Amino acid sequence: MSEVTIKQITDTSGLKDFVNATRQVYEGDPNWIQPLMMERMDALRPDKNPYYEHADVALWVAEKNGKPVGRISAQIDKLAQEKWGPNLGHFGFFEAQDAEVADTLLKTAEAWLKERGMKRMQGPWSFSTAEEVGTLIKGFEYPPVFMMPHGRPEYDGWLKAHGLDKAKDMHAFRLDLLQPAPERAARIVKMAEKNKKVTMREIDMKRFHEEVATVLDIYNEAWSENWGYVPFTPHEVEHGAKALKPVVKPYRTMICEYEGEPVAFMLTIPDVNHKIRDLDGKLLPFGWAKVAWRMMNGREDRCRVPLMGVRKKFQKGPLGAAMAMWMIQVSQKNVVDRGATFGELGWILEDNDGMISILEEIGCEIYKTYRVYEKQLS
Repeated sequence: MSEVTIKQITDTSGLKDFVNATRQVYEGDPNWIQPLMMERMDALRPDKNPYYEHADVALWVAEKNGKPVGRISAQIDKLAQEKWGPNLGHFGFFEAQDAEVADTLLKTAEAWLKERGMKRMQGPWSFSTAEEVGTLIKGFEYPPVFMMPHGRPEYDGWLKAHGLDKAKDMHAFRLDLLQPAPERAARIVKMAEKNKKVTMREIDMKRFHEEVATVLDIYNEAWSENWGYVPFTPHEVEHGAKALKPVVKPYRTMICEYEGEPVAFMLTIPDVNHKIRDLDGKLLPFGWAKVAWRMMNGREDRCRVPLMGVRKKFQKGPLGAAMAMWMIQVSQKNVVDRGATFGELGWILEDNDGMISILEEIGCEIYKTYRVYEKQLS
């Protein structure tokens, strides 16, 4: 057996190895989609990702015979500590070819966190709730959609062997977009449609940055008590708006207003992974042209709802549920008119009973489950 060596990442060349580690890990997995190198590099670079402004981060790659066979990050997020308690450290981007690699990587991340006084180790957070969260524990037979992690069936056992136990599960729901809404759900939507105090509109792209600020204000409030959530900083809002603008379309970005005040929103985006799965993570020499053509001229095919929120005062009442269902119904019709057949909604915390009830009411079903783990550090 070849010896595992660990290399800490300190330069651009190392970041490329960090991204490419998944090639060996998922070799032979027909459902793995190698992400675009350019997009992943931007997510990992301190000068590109504003997450680094409030977090200390270390990255490592595991190698065997000179080839990357795994990776991990360790990070201390000051805002997460303010929200969820001191001495909390995270790990993320966990990928490993075998149990030996997994153990070596986890020991490396744990040691780094302990050296800095952390008492709890939690993850995978890659890096935050706005990015990829958890590792897949159910649904390996399906490819990952855009901005969602994949995983190997062995990961759960390898993480537990290191003393990490379940902290929280999250679910992804799928919806057959060609299936008509159940009769009861249609009646609930009528409640919102008939309420003269409630209106729904598309996002105004001419006021894009103002609209994004409104949407994220709703999101920060709606999610403020959700487990693990850390509010966006102003720079993260600006960065996120810039990143999402190319895939935001008015016909699938809905805002509900109550007496003229924005109180709920839903963003639907195309599953970019479905557009890039044959590119092997490369935009050159012709990949960029293929992506551009597919995004501008191709059918919608597959969609994902990554962001949705309803202000707190409506979350427990029937009108909040009705607005959520209404936005889903309208967005569903709009994307189906453009060729979409599959939708993913999530992730949703396993104990978010209200949202789970809404999704099941409209015909969604859980098809993937992700897990975040935690360990007390001695």
